Amino acid sequence: MTVETSAGSRFRALLRAREVVITPGASDPLTARLIERAGFPAVYVTGAGIANAFLGVPDVGLTTLTEVATAAARIVDRVTVPVFADADTGFGGVGSVQRTVREFERAGLAGLHIEDQTMPKRCGHFDGKSVVPMEEMVLRVHAALEARQDDDFVIIARTDARAVEGLDSALERAALCVTAGVDMIFVEGLVDEDEFRIVGRELAGVPLIANMVEGGKSPLIPAARLSELGFQIVLYANLALRLGALAIKRGLDELREQGTSAGMLDQILPWEERQTIVGLGETSERELHLLDLTEVTMADHRSRS
Repeated sequence: MTVETSAGSRFRALLRAREVVITPGASDPLTARLIERAGFPAVYVTGAGIANAFLGVPDVGLTTLTEVATAAARIVDRVTVPVFADADTGFGGVGSVQRTVREFERAGLAGLHIEDQTMPKRCGHFDGKSVVPMEEMVLRVHAALEARQDDDFVIIARTDARAVEGLDSALERAALCVTAGVDMIFVEGLVDEDEFRIVGRELAGVPLIANMVEGGKSPLIPAARLSELGFQIVLYANLALRLGALAIKRGLDELREQGTSAGMLDQILPWEERQTIVGLGETSERELHLLDLTEVTMADHRSRS
């Protein structure tokens, strides 16, 4: 894969071409395909979503590099838009950070973010977090930057220091990471619009991520306003997962009570649309093409015998 056609280069082109990129999160390929079909120009692989959906556990650092990289690779394989991912703390020391970057690049991702929490990490909107010293955060960043093979692979530094040490510390950590050479900054857990404004002002000129978590510590600020405040990417990391979970819960309650799904036909994805989303038509066409090639080969073989 050349640099010009890499996922990272396509992601960077997207960021240059748009004022703000709303990016929903996915933990599985079906959700990723729904996101792409809805018209969103990128997909985010959510670490919390993988923990919830694949393991049924909270986002408290229980997933492994292999689990996340495998889930990410499956998502990349089924969409055409750039995909970037949550890499938590890098799943270990600096050697693990470098292995994480290499594995995520091999998975076809456009980029990842590395955070400064201690291990095991916690969701950025949970209480009880702690962060490593600034020097260790910068060490993780340098490890990630040196490990990438494609210079366009996007390295994002995330800091969770706002909830632990305050906004000034988070800004200092962000500035250190910019000096180290990261491509984007993600200051997690900002508590009001004024803090978003300060981050946008203090880090002017640096591509920034805002994370909108329904019920979390940050207010739900519209993407247009976040763009005005200086943010380029707006994550809705687990909106799709939570939309689906509520629909499943309500449907199963009705099935238990009614003993039939007949009353829910207007609430479920139609059969034909389901098959379209997962690509049944393309799969069938590919199978027919291969059968045609096989018949030609067999006929040619018989004619030579």
